[in-house]
Amino acid sequence: MSEKLTLIVTEDGSHSLYHESLKETYHSFHGAFKESIHVFMLYGLDAWLMRNPQKKPIRIFEVGFGTGLNAWLTLVWAEQNQIPVLYHTIEPFPLDEEIYSQLNYGDIDDGIFHYKPYLQRLHKANWNEGVVISEYFNMKKEQTTLEEVRLYPSDVVFFDAFAPSKQPELWTKDLLEKVSQQLNHGGALTTYCATGELKRNLRELGLTVETLPGPPGKKEMTRAWKP
Repeated sequence: MSEKLTLIVTEDGSHSLYHESLKETYHSFHGAFKESIHVFMLYGLDAWLMRNPQKKPIRIFEVGFGTGLNAWLTLVWAEQNQIPVLYHTIEPFPLDEEIYSQLNYGDIDDGIFHYKPYLQRLHKANWNEGVVISEYFNMKKEQTTLEEVRLYPSDVVFFDAFAPSKQPELWTKDLLEKVSQQLNHGGALTTYCATGELKRNLRELGLTVETLPGPPGKKEMTRAWKP
């Protein structure tokens, strides 16, 4: 897959990848780093923690490990807050070392520079088995698809697949139902996507849907809570 990927620099200085076959980037051109923090840290983990301040550990499921940015930012969040995280992520097409070794996320913010080595550790961790990455971050990454994966109960879901216009098969109501069924009561699903169809499907599955301000360059995003 590496021959189909091009390393790019987004507007906030952080790297992303351009998938030549899909003609799509892994993150927003307006800033990969800012997008992940906004959608998955601020409106995902921080929001969940405000509602569930006593519940530990936090169980997270991510659709799309990709560059590892969301996982790495979650590790930083877990260490800084001293909250244990059990992180389950899937990726059918893992990146080659020649690509992930160039990613510059640890250089974007001086305040978290010392966490930089953990990004490589996340990528080099064995697939399909649980791995202790740091004191507060345990991870299982699986080389599989959303259709095939066996899900565990989760508190927060990062739905970070390619856009519905590029990979509509990942956004079907059946797969959203598979994910929502394993979402714990009081849990949240957060995604950059804000299509009307997505929000209708989530409501029909019994979730409480919020349309929130999007990250830089995007008007809206979606978060859904399981009652």
